[in-house]
Amino acid sequence: MKKVCIAVMALSLSLSVMTSCKDAPEKAKEASEEAGEALEEAGKDLKEATNDAIDTAKEVGEDAKELGEKAIDSLEKAGKEMKEATKKAIDSI
Repeated sequence: MKKVCIAVMALSLSLSVMTSCKDAPEKAKEASEEAGEALEEAGKDLKEATNDAIDTAKEVGEDAKELGEKAIDSLEKAGKEMKEATKKAIDSI
């Protein structure tokens, strides 16, 4: 009787192990598919973030260009005013 109980227990254990081994490839496949989907989504998000950063950099560059042009215009105007003021000062002497 003791041998029969041990045999039944061993059979139960081996069936349990076989079932677990059978489920393992399916679970691994599911996990792999989920990881692939997550990586694909992360790639899309990264691409969007990169495009947003490029757009922002372009806007900043355009703004800097405009500010530079305004600064040059201001310097030219200041130079002309200084020239006129100097000319008036010389004429008044």
